[in-house]
Amino acid sequence: MAADMQTYNMKNMLQFMKLIGQLKRVPRTGWVYRNVKQPESVSDHMYRMSMMALTITDSNINKDRCVKLALVHDMAECIVGDIAPADNISKAEKHRREEEAMKRLTGLLQEGLRKEIYDLWEEYEHQSSAEARLVKELDQVEMILQAHEYEELEQTPGRLQEFFDSTQGRFHHPEVLQLVKSLNEERAGHLAAGSKDPSAVCQSTDTQSNGPSGTS
Repeated sequence: MAADMQTYNMKNMLQFMKLIGQLKRVPRTGWVYRNVKQPESVSDHMYRMSMMALTITDSNINKDRCVKLALVHDMAECIVGDIAPADNISKAEKHRREEEAMKRLTGLLQEGLRKEIYDLWEEYEHQSSAEARLVKELDQVEMILQAHEYEELEQTPGRLQEFFDSTQGRFHHPEVLQLVKSLNEERAGHLAAGSKDPSAVCQSTDTQSNGPSGTS
């Protein structure tokens, strides 16, 4: 009986891992809507967020918990996809879909692990801890860092300004503020250089006609 239960648990774990693997193939919707070539996947985004959490030095923050929150926060998107603000789906409906997906996902796991992962997701969703609030800031800073990198790769300074505008006033943690400051300083240099290149400015202006979008 114990061997049968172990086999059952491993089969469920295999299905869980296959579902999680879908995150490697779910593109971040905001970049798709902005016609970014080869847009990052959800798992790409979650990985760098996790590394950001790992490098936090604030002794008042549970760093291990931040890493776990970063790994779990977008997990439901392997089933529901990356729902962005531009999709015009209400926050309540987005939450309902993701909650259902998380119950399906964690239902494949043994009880202790099921509760840990689901509770972590709820903690992030409700922003009910200092760690969850910090990870939300990391989510936003990772997004604008990626936007900056796409502008560099495309040589279209300023094209993704809307993503930066959407984060105004959202950063509060001292380490995050310092990282954002460094990012903005670097980007300002690229914007200044781009303004001296008429072709780059023209290309940036042309691509702006694709319309507003956003990321979750």
